[in-house]
Amino acid sequence: MSSSSPSVLTKEDIGRKLATVYAPIAAELVEAERIFAAELASRFPFVQNLVHHCADFRGKRLRPALVLLTGQACGALTSDHPVLAAVVEMIHTATLVHDDILDEAFIRRHAATVNAEWGNETAVLMGDYLFTHAFHLAASLDSTLACRWIGHATNLVCEGEMQQVHNRGNIDLDEAAYFEIIRGKTAELTAVSARLGAHYAGADAATVEAMDNFGRDLGVAFQIADDVLDIWGDEKTTGKSLGTDLDKQKLTLPLIRLIAMSPPALADRIRHMVAEPTAETREELRPHLESSGALDYAWNQAKVYAAQAGSALEILPESAAKGLLRNLTHYVVRRSA
Repeated sequence: MSSSSPSVLTKEDIGRKLATVYAPIAAELVEAERIFAAELASRFPFVQNLVHHCADFRGKRLRPALVLLTGQACGALTSDHPVLAAVVEMIHTATLVHDDILDEAFIRRHAATVNAEWGNETAVLMGDYLFTHAFHLAASLDSTLACRWIGHATNLVCEGEMQQVHNRGNIDLDEAAYFEIIRGKTAELTAVSARLGAHYAGADAATVEAMDNFGRDLGVAFQIADDVLDIWGDEKTTGKSLGTDLDKQKLTLPLIRLIAMSPPALADRIRHMVAEPTAETREELRPHLESSGALDYAWNQAKVYAAQAGSALEILPESAAKGLLRNLTHYVVRRSA
């Protein structure tokens, strides 16, 4: 990273920080994981093996933690909260399985992706299995509200993904279109996680809306950081295939900014590199991203959205849970994985 980028947390730092943040909801996270496993359990050994394999993709557990921490910050957790935490994690895991197919990725959480190990057909069906179980579990609650909210968010996630696929190779993609894509494909699920946590804790409408905004801005910051790491990160640290955005000719914020800031000849060269990427493209772009300030610009945009997320928390009374949510806004722009 360049000298003015935020100080980056190592993998070990991340583990310690998240362990601290999640400590007050540790019991509820364990219950959510139990519900996750029970809902997805299959009598067929092959399917059960896939379930166990996908469970290892959960990693940071950001979305279930948002359900639980937001619930604590807005009131008190109920028996519905671990169920909802399991639901959003199933949806998220399904999107990861399908994303790995689209990106032709081979590594996820230091393990083989489903598509790499068992092929695209199995991966598509496993993603579908996760989606259908998520809605089945959400329907077990007393009202259909959670199903409707999660269904709406998932629709927007799919729209965002389709827009991203449609814009592969679009070397003229601008920042406005980029942000529209990531608000759908990433931020809607973090938004609905925070919204659900607040509503099911009994928060009023204004607070629920503020938590929705918190989750959305946090998700945007998280995705920008992910896009920077796809170019700048280390696979041993991130535990997943990197450079897939370039391989799939996806313009992300660092590249959009680099093209916009570069002299015409260099901008044309970068467009050509993106249009026809090679194994060396990622390394060739790195010095340009740093010297142009495009890398710093992307990090700063992530910090802006993280700060906006923090501002949305001001509606909440001071509490330990609110402080932990605030800590998450700092974490998303300092992580290395």
